[in-house]
Amino acid sequence: MKVALLTMFNGLTSTYSLVNVVAEQLRMMLDSGLEPKLLVSETCPLEDRYGVFLDERIEWVKIVNQIDGKQINWRDYSQPNEKVHNTFFNEADVIAKDFVKHLEDVDVCIMHDIHYQGWHLVHNVAIRKAQEKLPKVKFIAFTHSAPANRPPNPKWPLSARFSSMPNTLYVYPTQSGIPALAKQYNVPEGRCRVVNNSLDLLNFVSDEIQILNKETDLISPDILIVYPGRLTTGKKFEKVAMLAGAIKKQSELSVKVIFCDFPSMDIAPKTYKALIRLQGTVYGLSNADLFFTSDIKEFKDGFPRKGVMELFGLSNLFICPSFSESFGLTVLEAASKGNFLVLNERVPALEELGKNLDAYFMKWDARNFGFDTKETYNPSEEAYLSEHANIIVNRMRENAMLKAKTMARQRYSPKWVWENQLEPMIQFL
Repeated sequence: MKVALLTMFNGLTSTYSLVNVVAEQLRMMLDSGLEPKLLVSETCPLEDRYGVFLDERIEWVKIVNQIDGKQINWRDYSQPNEKVHNTFFNEADVIAKDFVKHLEDVDVCIMHDIHYQGWHLVHNVAIRKAQEKLPKVKFIAFTHSAPANRPPNPKWPLSARFSSMPNTLYVYPTQSGIPALAKQYNVPEGRCRVVNNSLDLLNFVSDEIQILNKETDLISPDILIVYPGRLTTGKKFEKVAMLAGAIKKQSELSVKVIFCDFPSMDIAPKTYKALIRLQGTVYGLSNADLFFTSDIKEFKDGFPRKGVMELFGLSNLFICPSFSESFGLTVLEAASKGNFLVLNERVPALEELGKNLDAYFMKWDARNFGFDTKETYNPSEEAYLSEHANIIVNRMRENAMLKAKTMARQRYSPKWVWENQLEPMIQFL
């Protein structure tokens, strides 16, 4: 399937919000294996391309913007009672021919604000003319601003902004705008669809996070846990894995644990990692639910601290069952990025810090001042973890900030929007 995006961009500045929307749709298509065609104005400076726009799989097409050697000046026909200028229809004919030439090999053409914006009226009329010679092409018309009120008895060509085009679905970013969208184009709501704007958090992270995300999915998990530390038994990595497993088993949520580990002389990394994986899987995780950043060659000696802070910005649960801490700076780092905190109550530093941060406490073995503690669980440690897993999940669900943070990462990610809204619509057409 070949998909074209009709934008008629004159430039690619990221301050123009529609440029960002199109950039994210391009990423969605490229990630799914499509090679999109992008239609822009012939005045668009391609030397200004950046980011995803530099991807060589994108076919760039410059649509004519001249007639008889003179530039076509777009005029804003937002008022429905205006008269178009004398050369309007000649310009529309020239542009229509170019549309036919460049769209005859595509299956679907996605138009962005072409039917909506007054200054795109000439392109609106041109694409309708071109469609007469493109019977096999399906069209999707995105409107990115509040739908316009439909005037009484609009006249051609101004009526192009208020009438439907055959073989076309109309799209708005929210469900609340669908009735108004249908009224503007005089179509039944059944010909309208919702495609949310997406938030590509990975577009704003460092190369280190990009590398990590290629190895393991950081966006989709319901519960994302990040635990940084030296790979020593004193940090109790296995307890993180065990509680994470109990959470997954009790809640049936998807869980991912990212261990940002670095080597220790206390125990062979391979041996300790195997123990951690074993304990995690016994309590409910799969092998894919656990990931050690040291398994990536670039990070075998440790993951950058800046990268850890970025990961805390994506994660929503921090578990620290550490045997001993003098302060617990990672607790503050996780808290500063809006994570739910679960700390070892038996460690004095964690208890002190956690009370200030309204953390949730559990009891694990610990070192106190001058003595060590050892916990016993009745009837079993499994029952203890299951009980607290339920409480933790319920408290996280009740926390509005955590819910919003998690939903912004998951539900409005490009992957979710593509798989649940945009791709099904394209495939259905």
